[in-house]
Amino acid sequence: MGIWEIFLLAVGLSMDAFAVSVCKGLSVQRLKPRHGAICGAYFGGFQALMPLIGWLLGRQFESLIKNIDHWIAFVLLVLIGANMVRESFGKDEEVNDSFSFKTMLPLAVATSIDALAVGVTFAFLDVNIWIAIALIGVTTFTLSAVGVKIGNVFGAKYKSKAELAGGIILIALGIKILIEHLFFNA
Repeated sequence: MGIWEIFLLAVGLSMDAFAVSVCKGLSVQRLKPRHGAICGAYFGGFQALMPLIGWLLGRQFESLIKNIDHWIAFVLLVLIGANMVRESFGKDEEVNDSFSFKTMLPLAVATSIDALAVGVTFAFLDVNIWIAIALIGVTTFTLSAVGVKIGNVFGAKYKSKAELAGGIILIALGIKILIEHLFFNA
């Protein structure tokens, strides 16, 4: 998996965090720069941590499932992507204007669960985990911080579009991985 594919994956994974950040920005009456930094730090940090945990878990089972690893990567990415597409058409969740630890921690964990599953697939693919988690963390930090501002200025009209785009990107990457392994691996 090359750097551009990892970047696309990072963008896809960060769309949940971006969508929640848009909602957080929408809920804030008086936006301060720290609001974007807080969202970026929580979401970017957890989006970087979860793939590392998934990668460590996946490495434990790599030898047992090496023959079907491409199918596992495909299924996980398509399921995560399909769920994001489905959520993009659902009703909006209620988000409060608090940026406290008690509020942000559950949001950060919830938006990064899919990154844990992607981390498992990294164990079976040719991925430098350190570059991947750095790129995922920085991309999510940036998009989350920008999402707070967009939500505060423009409202929630981009939330569902972001989730839809992220889901489509993850599905496309899953299909690409499967096709490359089935047809272009010697």
